[in-house]
Amino acid sequence: MTAVAGVPVVVGVDGSRRSLDAVEAAAAEAVLRHRPLRIVHAFVWPTVGVAVSPGLAGPSLQAFRDQAEEILVEARQLATKVAPDTPITARILNGGPGQVLRDESRQAVLLVLGDRGLGGFTELLIGSVAVQTASHGACPVMVVRGDRHSAGPIVVGVDGSAVSLRALDHAVEEAALRGAELLAVHAWTGDAATELNDTLPISYEFWSGDQEEKRVLAEALAGVAQRCPDVPVRREVVRGSARRLLVEHSRTAQLVVVGDRGHGGVAGLVLGSVSQHLIHRAACPVVVVRPAPQDRS
Repeated sequence: MTAVAGVPVVVGVDGSRRSLDAVEAAAAEAVLRHRPLRIVHAFVWPTVGVAVSPGLAGPSLQAFRDQAEEILVEARQLATKVAPDTPITARILNGGPGQVLRDESRQAVLLVLGDRGLGGFTELLIGSVAVQTASHGACPVMVVRGDRHSAGPIVVGVDGSAVSLRALDHAVEEAALRGAELLAVHAWTGDAATELNDTLPISYEFWSGDQEEKRVLAEALAGVAQRCPDVPVRREVVRGSARRLLVEHSRTAQLVVVGDRGHGGVAGLVLGSVSQHLIHRAACPVVVVRPAPQDRS
């Protein structure tokens, strides 16, 4: 058996069905990466809005803590079934879900969340914890939604930006771990921009349409075959909507991997339109990759 060590895969749970799906996905990722698994539940003591006698306040509030413990027990039991040989820890952490998860991401190789929960970790809403965490997490964030396919390619959106190259590196790693094909997708709109880099200024002399777009993808993929010769790579350059194309590919993909925003994005804001659209619409899990610290402004 290969030794399990290093920075963990972290998964956030809130007791919802989708957060348990995230536990299964996180446990599988931990096995693939030979990493420990850390399960966390963010806990905020509820505010009691009515007068409660001192003798009842303690036991009444303790019930919420007991419920949190039960959530962790269920999640740990499920993770153990998926990854029986993987070291698993489970912790209740005091604080709001957004802050807890951002803190955890600093010590994680991958952070895994469901796409919706019980009003806690991952409601599918603009400004939800899932979107906030993917926007500000210090490690790649996997949002588990749709179906988890056991076969199919790892799909990555590429626009030539620094963060999309980091997304490509992560996608190559996922493909190698799973023995899957890598499908690198570059979509462009024909108006000197793509949806992934829709604010990139470009001169007429530099623009040459389809051939230039093929060059962008070819340069991004340069060296992948040498680094990972066992990963089959397919490339697709399409004039059209990146959001539509990536959602379409998600129906048969194991994962879709994207950067948090492409060329021209403003660091510190919420996700770009493509990554946010995928979190809401993809038919399989989505991994959002953030820039390296030196690439952030």
